[in-house]
Amino acid sequence: MEFHPQPQPGAARPWAFPAPERGALDNGLTVLRCHRPGQQVVAVEIFLDAPLDAEPEGLDGVATIMARAFSEGTTEHGAEEFAAELERCGATLDAHADHPGVRVSLEVPVSRLRKALGLVAEALVSPAFDADEVKRLVANRLDEIPHEAANPGRRAAKQLYKELFPAATRISRPRQGTKETVEAIDAAAVRAFYDAHVRPASATAVVVGDLAGVDLDAILAETLGGWTGKPAAPRPMEPLTADDTGRVVIVDRPGAVQTQLLIGRIGPDRHDAVWAAQVLGVYCLGGTLTSRLDAVLREEKGYTYGVRAFGQVLRSDGEGHGASMLAISGSVDTPNTGPALEDLWQVLRTLAEGGLTDAERDVAVQNLVGVAPLKYETAASVAATLSDQVEQHLPDDYQGRLYARLAETGTVEATAAVVSAFPVDRLVTVLVGDASQIEEPVRALGIGDVTVVS
Repeated sequence: MEFHPQPQPGAARPWAFPAPERGALDNGLTVLRCHRPGQQVVAVEIFLDAPLDAEPEGLDGVATIMARAFSEGTTEHGAEEFAAELERCGATLDAHADHPGVRVSLEVPVSRLRKALGLVAEALVSPAFDADEVKRLVANRLDEIPHEAANPGRRAAKQLYKELFPAATRISRPRQGTKETVEAIDAAAVRAFYDAHVRPASATAVVVGDLAGVDLDAILAETLGGWTGKPAAPRPMEPLTADDTGRVVIVDRPGAVQTQLLIGRIGPDRHDAVWAAQVLGVYCLGGTLTSRLDAVLREEKGYTYGVRAFGQVLRSDGEGHGASMLAISGSVDTPNTGPALEDLWQVLRTLAEGGLTDAERDVAVQNLVGVAPLKYETAASVAATLSDQVEQHLPDDYQGRLYARLAETGTVEATAAVVSAFPVDRLVTVLVGDASQIEEPVRALGIGDVTVVS
């Protein structure tokens, strides 16, 4: 019998995060383009400098309603016709509002990029903001609010932001508004917010995909190039302050069989030199199924299906005013809430006393850096990361330099960063669960004053 020779592996090809080409249109719109051979579905991300803290007092959620209204018709096409035109292009269009601003996202086959980008430009230049459509969007948002309140994870996040940040700051309140503020939104309010904050001079478009043979300059000129607006003055960002005095807040859910836990504080943003080491250390703590938290709480004790630690940038301006949320999140069965928290605190104390191991560091680097080529296999993932860099005022080559920095970060540096990120006496703990069963065991832990809210 004759066997075919066993295939031999080839040499690994070098990979680096794609570097965009930066330019601008005559109307002031900044453009980042990135040619990705083979990516026949083009991703476009448009960042609008319309942050949540620009929302008028009493109208929290107006940025969200505006973002949703972009796909609900223009002065040229009604809502149904606009949706049908997008469908004919094979395109998907989405928009959402967050603390840094509004993001409009488009994915479309490259062969239909001109038509689809024309529709996006139409939505940005001449949105209808029809009174009935806005009223419907407001009603939809009001329907979502009770469901969010019933979701333990959402409820925990809402309480944590309320606890950490001063009540007068926008970031302390729900991103998409409350029942009272959303009810106050109408078409006039949406139009006023649009007129005040949506303009090309303060916007950035990111285009990623196989652009070979595509006259992108011409397409941009005849679509987004027709967008006009007054120049925008730079918007200063107030420094974020937070009260991370160690304490516990229990959101009472009588009869709950599980306790949702969210433990957090604020930390540095991506402009800080410690960011790479912090990413590495936090990953070792709770970034995967083999992390320290899961090894104890899931594998050894069986309290949970998984606990995660993460860092998420909230706002950033590159001037030292930014901050990130550092958090540990998961759920445990109600009877073991106290023991699970006790073990979690012990994991943090052990980490501070003994540090990470070289093996943990090596696995984290392999997982974070080694899988990057797969993570950025699609145009949409590259476009989203480039847009993150735009809204956080980071240089275009930031992501590539971050991977290089992660690869060279040592175990001692990563340990110092994660210990600094989660000091055991400076953590705000939110528990959504049955207070009658968990309050006393939690008080006995001595991890901070305990308050029960409904």
